[in-house]
Amino acid sequence: MAAPLSPEPRRVAIVGAALSDCGRVDDKTVFELHYQAASRAVADAGLTKADIDGFGSCGTGMNPPIEVAEYCGLRPDWVDSTSVGGSSWQFMVEHAVAAIQAGHVETVLLVYGSTTRADLKKRRRTSNIGFAARGPFQFDMPFGHTIISKYAMATRRHMIEFGTTIEQLAEVAVSTRFNASHNPEAYYRDPITIADVQASRMIADPFTKLHCCIRSDGGGAIVLTSEERARDLAKTPILVLGTGEATSHTTMSEWEDVTESPAYRSGRQAFERSGVTPADIDCCQFYDAFTGSVVLTMEALGFCAKGEGGPFVADGKLRLGGALPTNTDGGGLSACHPGMRGMFLLVEAVRQLRHEAEGRQVPDAELCAVNGTGGWFSATGTVILGRG
Repeated sequence: MAAPLSPEPRRVAIVGAALSDCGRVDDKTVFELHYQAASRAVADAGLTKADIDGFGSCGTGMNPPIEVAEYCGLRPDWVDSTSVGGSSWQFMVEHAVAAIQAGHVETVLLVYGSTTRADLKKRRRTSNIGFAARGPFQFDMPFGHTIISKYAMATRRHMIEFGTTIEQLAEVAVSTRFNASHNPEAYYRDPITIADVQASRMIADPFTKLHCCIRSDGGGAIVLTSEERARDLAKTPILVLGTGEATSHTTMSEWEDVTESPAYRSGRQAFERSGVTPADIDCCQFYDAFTGSVVLTMEALGFCAKGEGGPFVADGKLRLGGALPTNTDGGGLSACHPGMRGMFLLVEAVRQLRHEAEGRQVPDAELCAVNGTGGWFSATGTVILGRG
């Protein structure tokens, strides 16, 4: 006798999304930014803190989900503090979805806040050398490898292998600034040109300053719950259609192909689980710490073939009104980048799919691909979201 069919798993939706104050925030602590974002997201969902029984955060000291939950007046029964850099919140979305589907929790709040810009003003950083480093880090730290140098090496290799040009990379920054010009919350809104990008100060060859993300303060939060619960709430639920996560390397010498993001694996999982393809996607929110990371992500997720990312982004298709609007709020290159940006990708995706992105709305957006990158392509999390 055939085994009975298993019931379809519960579908999960994002029902609340909000940002704290962002940009230059000198008058608030990191805990206040967490609280601002969390309280605004819960209110956006039409819920109260009494409805929250799950909590995720990794933006503060030793016990982030405990100390931030306490600051917010929460006592959750389920927590997550997965810390994999900028992709942490994409990983946490996958974990929250699984927990809700399993019935371990009903409503999960994920939150992040950072005062990295304000903190930099308060202290002087003089070195990147960590003499106490152990494990894999001990092999890189004595040579002063910064995160940007690792991205720069990967981008230079892509240029050598596939003929990617610096002008193609610069177009990513120009397109992202174009999008930021339509977002009143973006830190930088003045238009720039490819010539401007190339004339800015060299930071790590081939990256000049405008190839690199900005440094800002800010926070964000989202609320997830079951589709059944979401039907009783006021705003359009944004369904989590598919997720994927993948890790790669910490030590650069262990990265088998420095032109290949682990998003090849996380993206494949997310698209297969969602039942959609890159051709179906209306807009993208990708971690853009540097222009080169957008190119590698486009290739990894299947929006173009490997090695074709440069020409793919060069014609303005990433701009609002283009064929594939990407980082529609202005991204980490122009809008905000408070330490780790993965949460902000999710908030912007929700706004686009709810059709609430005033001034920068992608017309009739129904599907959005979100990809967070942590470390130096050390980990990636991919989330496919759909308008419910």
